[in-house]
Amino acid sequence: MANSFNSARFLMESRMPQGISLTAEECFNRGVAHSCGTGGMPIDLIEAHKWFNLAALKGSEEGQAMRAEVAEEMTAREIAEAQRQARAVIAATQLRAA
Repeated sequence: MANSFNSARFLMESRMPQGISLTAEECFNRGVAHSCGTGGMPIDLIEAHKWFNLAALKGSEEGQAMRAEVAEEMTAREIAEAQRQARAVIAATQLRAA
C-alpha cells in the first residue's frame, strides 16, 4: 500500500510546475521513471522528454542523451508537446520567482 501511495505522490509531484527548482539529477531521474515505467509509473514519453529536457537545460549530458534517445520513438507532434510543457514549467517558475 505504501508503495502505491509513494508512486501516486511521485506522479502528482512530477506534473507540478516545479522542475526548475529541482536539480539536474532530480529532473533526469523523473525522466527515467517516465521513460521506463519504474516505480509503478506508466510509460509516458512526452513526460520523459520534458524532464530530460529540463535536466539538459541544467547542464546534464545524460539528460541530453536520453532526450535524444526518447525523441527517436516519438512523433514530431509529441516532441513539440513535450517542449511546450518544458517551456510552461520554466515560465511558471519564473513567474513565481518574480
